[in-house]
Amino acid sequence: MTNYAIELRDVRKSFGKSEIIRGASLKVPKGERFAVIGPNGAGKTTLFNLMSGRFDLSSGNILLNGTSIQGLKPFEINRRGLSRSFQITNIFHKLSVFENLRCAVLWSLGYRYSFWERLNGLKDARQRAETILEQIGLIARRNALAGSLPYAEQRALEIGITVAGGADVILLDEPTAGMSRSESDAAVELIRRVTEGKTLLMVEHDMGVVFGLADKIAVVVYGEVIACDTPANVRNNSAVQEAYLGSPAHEEITA
Repeated sequence: MTNYAIELRDVRKSFGKSEIIRGASLKVPKGERFAVIGPNGAGKTTLFNLMSGRFDLSSGNILLNGTSIQGLKPFEINRRGLSRSFQITNIFHKLSVFENLRCAVLWSLGYRYSFWERLNGLKDARQRAETILEQIGLIARRNALAGSLPYAEQRALEIGITVAGGADVILLDEPTAGMSRSESDAAVELIRRVTEGKTLLMVEHDMGVVFGLADKIAVVVYGEVIACDTPANVRNNSAVQEAYLGSPAHEEITA
């Protein structure tokens, strides 16, 4: 049985004549937290889109828990235990916080639309949604419309939606983007709490978040993974420093 939750094998993706991902390979052990960093345009979000099935591979292979997911649709990959968030907050603004979480839970439990079945009678879905509500610290906002929440709480809700289905592999795309330092610190604690025992990959530009949360850091430059190591080793990696030379990220990595 494989010890890897996600494995990328010489993954390539082209759009027309432009090759965006150029033979990326990566092995993510089960239960570890990986940060994916790199300059703007390096291909980080494209990798997430390939792993979650939004884009098809041009060549190579991606394995989820040892099984290829090549050619599967996003909902099929989700059913196999992978869930992701997006750079732009993706919630149901006109539903309450609780209803947003219940929607995610209903999908994961396999419920389908039924004219005769009342949602309030689905005890397992209600209990699971309540548990997530408590984990993300939004009990006091239970009945508030999601669209009325402050930005940081909307992001917390989206993280809750992402983990509500019980997936073992969680992809978070810039979870702290646009947050203040105090909001980012709270988000790190939230992410650490809700992904306990799960495998996490996150794209993140805030190096404080990266070094505070990640077990390993994968550095993507021009569509290739040029380094994958512990935060301390990545900080001192000459190839990583060269890739970031002259950028703010370089200054943060070497600070």
